[in-house]
Amino acid sequence: MKEARIALADTFFMYQKAHSYHWNVEHPDFPQFHEFFGNMYEEIYGAIDKLAEEIRALGEMAPRDIEEMYDDKTVNCQNRATNLNDMLRDLQDTNNKVIASLNNLFKELQSKDEQGFMNFVADRLDAHKKHGWMLRSTLKNEE
Repeated sequence: MKEARIALADTFFMYQKAHSYHWNVEHPDFPQFHEFFGNMYEEIYGAIDKLAEEIRALGEMAPRDIEEMYDDKTVNCQNRATNLNDMLRDLQDTNNKVIASLNNLFKELQSKDEQGFMNFVADRLDAHKKHGWMLRSTLKNEE
């Protein structure tokens, strides 16, 4: 199921970016943004294993290495942002792509009547909608 592998890869690389920005953010309000990125990467990390296990439950192999994951992604994996606004914009763009890949997965799951997996994907869409709202709101205050 290609759409599931794409959603997993996009989620994984968004997690990696948020974690990297958690480590590397520099700003006068450092504690607030360090925690903001930390909360985001922790929430996203919680979805990675479940996505992979759902792929396995469908009888397919989950990615076995980072190269397979890289080949399946639609997000830009570079995260060279060094200032807060660039970090926030990059995560906003990445989040939009994760939402798109989750929507594509949901449609594919509907066609296969995979209701349990669809419920999980719907919950992920809600989580990423909230990430998008927080990123947009934070960028308004930083511009």
